[in-house]
Amino acid sequence: MSLVKAQLLSKDGGETIKFMFNPNQLSFSQNINLTKDNGARTKKGLSKVNFAYPEPCSLTIKDIVFDTYEDGTNVLSYLKPFAKAVYFAEGGEGKEKRPPTYIFVWGKQDYLNCFLTSLNYTLTLFLPDGTPVRAKVDLTLEEIDEPVEKPSMSNSHQVDRFGNSRWKS
Repeated sequence: MSLVKAQLLSKDGGETIKFMFNPNQLSFSQNINLTKDNGARTKKGLSKVNFAYPEPCSLTIKDIVFDTYEDGTNVLSYLKPFAKAVYFAEGGEGKEKRPPTYIFVWGKQDYLNCFLTSLNYTLTLFLPDGTPVRAKVDLTLEEIDEPVEKPSMSNSHQVDRFGNSRWKS
């Protein structure tokens, strides 16, 4: 069996972003929003709580390694697609646009339809001339309200982030 790289598949014609090395963990987070009625109280004296809405799921991927030491090239060229996804509105042209959308995919699992909402990177190794050749990257992806579909799949099949297969009618 061959190694399959994690990637952010572009959903809107942009650049698909491929990971150089696979992540060692995926951290999912989801919250619900509640409203508290300060006037209404329970028998214990607590504020009554009502469900408001679910927040989008967030996926944090930390310590993704990019390493170009062997070929001596600048590692920043591998980080540019991530930066473009976060800084899509720079230069004025993208101010009215929506950020690029992706499906985070690893192997046969489609995890999340998402925006890339946060990019943090640390340059950790340099050549003697100052060229950065290794970086550690942290990403945060936020779910968007669309079903997970690979662009190459038919419109009738969906897979949610837990790997559950669903068929649209």
